[in-house]
Amino acid sequence: MFYVNARAIVERKGNDNTEIIIQTRNKKNEESLELPGGRLELFESILDGLRREVFEETGLTVIEVEGSQKRIDTRGINPDFEVECLEPYCVYQTIKGPVDSIGMYFICKVDGNLLEVGDETTNIRWENVEEVYKMMIEDQKQFSDVDRAGLKYYLKHRFGKQI
Repeated sequence: MFYVNARAIVERKGNDNTEIIIQTRNKKNEESLELPGGRLELFESILDGLRREVFEETGLTVIEVEGSQKRIDTRGINPDFEVECLEPYCVYQTIKGPVDSIGMYFICKVDGNLLEVGDETTNIRWENVEEVYKMMIEDQKQFSDVDRAGLKYYLKHRFGKQI
């Protein structure tokens, strides 16, 4: 099996700090910290899948996706074959492991109230990026295998923080 995923780095900016949403995966044998997101359904638009996953896991509505203004599609040209192209923040591919997947990370802004428990998630919360950085330095393995790489990329390229 090969999976395609859309993952969200949900940001909010405050007084001299940035916070992102992290949550605990609540699925047997997969308990770890993670970012919202998950598997796209067959022929689901990437942005639709991203919005769906964020809502299912956090209860929040995605109101802005960085880079989405560049999105184009081929709707109306051939009703039997449509394609969308857009710019993610970064892309990952598993190169070893039990699950073969590729996915895209998007930086998002949201609206609404956090759920206490989402779809296979608990402990959904806003966490200061500085704290996430400290958590990564202390023990990267507390984060999911996929999001560990995504967070390292985000911390390095958005904030200049090397792990």
